[in-house]
Amino acid sequence: MRNKYLNGISPNILLLGIVSFLNDLSSEMIMPILPMFVKALGGTLAVGLVGGLRDSISSIMKVFCGYWADKTGRRKIFVYSGYLTSAFLKLLLALSKTCRHAVIFAALERVGKGLRAASRDAIIADSMATEIGKGFGVHRALDTSGAILGSIVVFLLFWFFGFGFRLIILVAGVIAFVSLVPLRFVEEGKKEPQDITLRVSLKNFPKSLKLFILISAIFALANFSYMFFIIRAQEFFTARLSIGVPILLYVLFNIFYAGFAIPLGTVSDKIGGGKVIIFGYLLFSLTSFGFAFLASLPVFIVLFALYGISYAAIDGNQRAFVSDLSPQQLKATALGTFHTTIGLMALPASLIAGLLWQNIGPNATFIYGGTLGFTSVFLFFVFGMWTQKRRGGGTGWGGNR
Repeated sequence: MRNKYLNGISPNILLLGIVSFLNDLSSEMIMPILPMFVKALGGTLAVGLVGGLRDSISSIMKVFCGYWADKTGRRKIFVYSGYLTSAFLKLLLALSKTCRHAVIFAALERVGKGLRAASRDAIIADSMATEIGKGFGVHRALDTSGAILGSIVVFLLFWFFGFGFRLIILVAGVIAFVSLVPLRFVEEGKKEPQDITLRVSLKNFPKSLKLFILISAIFALANFSYMFFIIRAQEFFTARLSIGVPILLYVLFNIFYAGFAIPLGTVSDKIGGGKVIIFGYLLFSLTSFGFAFLASLPVFIVLFALYGISYAAIDGNQRAFVSDLSPQQLKATALGTFHTTIGLMALPASLIAGLLWQNIGPNATFIYGGTLGFTSVFLFFVFGMWTQKRRGGGTGWGGNR
């Protein structure tokens, strides 16, 4: 496995992967219990609000932080500040006493992600001269492996040691501070400050990149918060199982996410990122329809596994695809713009999901997601994005520029 998948991987990617491993160990001690905690305090619509705000706040910041990283020629400072901010706000989340507190601190914790994500992704992209999808896949696999361990730890703390939600979050906050240590050894390549403006940078994006951001934005409207998948499973169990089983299903999701991240990243380098992204969109749609019409423990096991595979196909490969389509000098800005665009869709996506759940029923929420997911696949073919190939052109209109 090491010879096949890690050969030629930059130390920067491994170090950033370790940072993400520890940070996600911390975050994923919180993630599986957060929707259940919020639902108990404020109901399903509050779950949609928290899920949407978390994604939107972080993503809205990414374009500005990516722009400033390009303009100043500095990236590591944004990465460090982002992880530090997240760690501090996790401690504040542990102190929350009401639904309002939980919404505020859980949402603001994502400010850290907004600070770090675009610059971190740009460092990853710059650290791999070739096989960029493999680089993102390795980082994502380490990231998600931490998520697996985190969700296992939270299950153990809840099931065997009787830890309450707030104490678990406090432990997670301490681990988040530990994740800052490996970041010190990341080497940032020297970058000249860019004489750019945000308006000019956006205007000069290539047509292929603009179209992909449009399609990914439509899919983002379908891709409502993972929290709805958790509370859907929670409905079918009682007592301690109503918390324990959803946590274990979330572990399963992350196992498949981590297990398929590197292989699908490597496949995207060989056959083109667009084809792998289409596969992910399609699988997400089928999974959503499965949650709408099927409900039993064996079915949930299969659906959470498919949900993990779809994320492995979509998450890292979308970012690698954006990096391939963007001009070299504006890579961080392009990644920030992409993150911000899909983040702007996150809040309405999760609010719509919450409103549909509350006023019609959970089936309507998942039918909505599945339908828009299929629409995104259709548009991928209409615009010819599936023909785009990695590094150096491809068929379709205009290669990677």
